[in-house]
Amino acid sequence: MDINFSSLQELYERIKPALYTKQMEMKRAGYDYMRYEDIWNYLKECKWKYANNLSLADMVNDVLNSDNSYIDDYLKSKLNLQDRTLYFQENEEEKHE
Repeated sequence: MDINFSSLQELYERIKPALYTKQMEMKRAGYDYMRYEDIWNYLKECKWKYANNLSLADMVNDVLNSDNSYIDDYLKSKLNLQDRTLYFQENEEEKHE
């Protein structure tokens, strides 16, 4: 039985339980900051970018069996590309001292 999805959003919603399971596994392994959106983005940009004709079972398998350190490296590389803001405003407590 072939399952077809009309959008990436629909596919995402369908495999969200597997993403959540992977997120909980990663939290238990010490990756407390990982969100299931990060796992989806890693797989979409790295694992599935050039894949064709993946079944839902293949995708769920990829989610559950992806290497935690690869997902972590991906997320850290993405965070390094974001603009960082310098904070020069003093803390309210420091102003009164």
